[in-house]
Amino acid sequence: MATSKLQALWNHPAGPKTIHFWAPTFKWGISIANIADFQKPPETLSYPQQIVITGTGLVWSRYSTVITPKNWNLFSVSLGMAVTGIYQLTRKIKHDYASEAAPIIAKK
Repeated sequence: MATSKLQALWNHPAGPKTIHFWAPTFKWGISIANIADFQKPPETLSYPQQIVITGTGLVWSRYSTVITPKNWNLFSVSLGMAVTGIYQLTRKIKHDYASEAAPIIAKK
């Protein structure tokens, strides 16, 4: 029973012998590294890096539902990349623009 399931996974069109299996696996590493960066101060974050992570996540989360066979591992990791990228960009933008604005004090 277990050997037939293992053989079915091995010979699946999105199995370990194809890039459809390994590409999401490496993307999980990028997502985990981006989650680890939640602890970094916002001034150390990079706009280009976070824009690329967000864009890649959005594009591939859409594409993963169009290709055959549907690659739900690629979809989930890409969605995770998009969400963490948006969160990091929000932190960076808030730090760079919202914290610099001095409060306006009306004089009488």
